[in-house]
Amino acid sequence: MRNWILPEHIEDILPPEAERLEALRRLLLDHFAANHYRLVQPPLVEHLESILTGSGHDLELQTFKVVDPLSGRLLGVRADITPQAARIDAHLLNEAGVTRLCYAGSVLRTVPEGLDRTREVLQIGAELYGDASIAADEEVVSLLLSSLAAAGVRDLHLDLGHVGVYRALAQAAGIAGHDDDSELFAALRGKDVPEVASLTAKLPTVWRDALNALPALYGPAGEVLREARNRLPDTPAIANALAALEALARSAEPNVEALHIDLADLRGYHYQNGAIFSVFTAGAPTAIGNGGRYDGIGRAFGRARPATGFTLDLRQLASHVARHP
Repeated sequence: MRNWILPEHIEDILPPEAERLEALRRLLLDHFAANHYRLVQPPLVEHLESILTGSGHDLELQTFKVVDPLSGRLLGVRADITPQAARIDAHLLNEAGVTRLCYAGSVLRTVPEGLDRTREVLQIGAELYGDASIAADEEVVSLLLSSLAAAGVRDLHLDLGHVGVYRALAQAAGIAGHDDDSELFAALRGKDVPEVASLTAKLPTVWRDALNALPALYGPAGEVLREARNRLPDTPAIANALAALEALARSAEPNVEALHIDLADLRGYHYQNGAIFSVFTAGAPTAIGNGGRYDGIGRAFGRARPATGFTLDLRQLASHVARHP
């Protein structure tokens, strides 16, 4: 085996792709800066307990671990910059009021997200801390959409969800945090209707019927919201979640070609706790942008803060722009 052969799903970036990536990185960071998001550059490695603290713990299986020869302690190579930005906001900046941060850098993951994907992802994103209002979510979604437009991506399709709906139902049904919760979560994500019915069969009728309704509550935003209000219990948590989705949809609608809501989208369930969103476009098989609300992420660093933000895979985005000029 030649010594210069790279590990699987790790590769060099050659010209002219490297030049396209750098131009796109600069364009997006300038766009973030014009919207008052300040650049931070967290380190590539941290002590393992720090990089996995709080919400970052969900990334444990994706994190490479190495031993620091200076201290003998375990280090983690970052698999996501978002928890690092939250640490900077909570522990280092410690600002009153709203803080807007952005970042760009490589993250390394133990397993690629697909057979044709790299394990070294060029991640770029923006985070807004200190504002729990729906206006903050609207701002972040607007920034994501305008960033993609600035990069030259057209015909945007926005998918919205809200993990608070499922959380409210699971808690009311008494299954939150139990093994049944994990199995039901997986069945709902896969829209496995028979399995959802089986797992909820012994629950009280009101919660059983509501949970069984979630996989079908997907489609155009207005239709889904009307159906959800008819079929789901009128609890404060669910009403607030649906109102947030309605406000987000109304705010984003002028800037997208299509807008859907999916109440069984539980991506990031153990990490996020409010509205979530993904952006798709023709010619891209997966979402080209993802984000959502993850309040309290700074708690483990001594300062719980409302938080919402998004990330982009810079290489995926640059490849799409090059194929669809």
